[in-house]
Amino acid sequence: MLYDKLQDAISFINKNVDFKPHVGIIPGTGLNGILDEIKVEECIPYAEIPHFPIPTVISHDGQLIFGTYRGVSIAALKGRFHFYEGIEHEMVTFGVRILAMLGIKQLLITNITGSLNPVFKVGDLILVRDHINLQSSNPLRGVNDDRLGPRFPSMLRAYDPSLQKIAHQVAHSLSIPLQEGVYVSMNGPSLETPAEYNFLSIIGGDIVGMSTVSEVIVARQHGLETLVISMVSNKCLPIEELKEDSIEIILKNVSQAAPKMKMIIDGIVDHLK
Repeated sequence: MLYDKLQDAISFINKNVDFKPHVGIIPGTGLNGILDEIKVEECIPYAEIPHFPIPTVISHDGQLIFGTYRGVSIAALKGRFHFYEGIEHEMVTFGVRILAMLGIKQLLITNITGSLNPVFKVGDLILVRDHINLQSSNPLRGVNDDRLGPRFPSMLRAYDPSLQKIAHQVAHSLSIPLQEGVYVSMNGPSLETPAEYNFLSIIGGDIVGMSTVSEVIVARQHGLETLVISMVSNKCLPIEELKEDSIEIILKNVSQAAPKMKMIIDGIVDHLK
């Protein structure tokens, strides 16, 4: 059972780490620089933690990091998981449940996305205010274990309004534009077709990616205050302007805009002291 696997993992972590994190961080592809300032207290490779999956995606190292970030005790997942890796949603979100069981109160998530909104440009930062889940499953599917949270958690305020307010204040103080949008989550790993981009825009999507939503659903079940900021790594509309993207191009785009993301995350963490 999932709960038993989580208990095995938590027992191992607690035997090896004497540290109580307050905030959890999950950086997206190419955004691990967010973690560079952490004063690391402990670092455990995922491979050493019982039942913990191993990421297979480039730039996802696979380490659970404990330390102090701008005076705040944090635990960070350096390496996230995706459904397209062949991992079931129960394990895609295993790390989020571990963070929750370690006692974090807030969860900060970043990711990279394609822009479905013609107004959004490559390098723009988008505060996720809501999502549309088009992945083929849900991490809460199956027999519910009440020890992990309610069977039917409300998703009305899955993206915490208080944290969103802080993010806007920080962005304004830094003169960094921070727009808002609806994130659409797809299975991947192939990028979407032009017809799919058009469809996703019609149904209300502003940005599209292959992660995050399952993490947010599980975080909501655990009662975590969650904030998600996306970075636009490639444009998906208007269709006549589309160019063929590669992971190399996407990572180059991310590296150029990553300092803005780090500045905003720094400011948000300062407010959580």
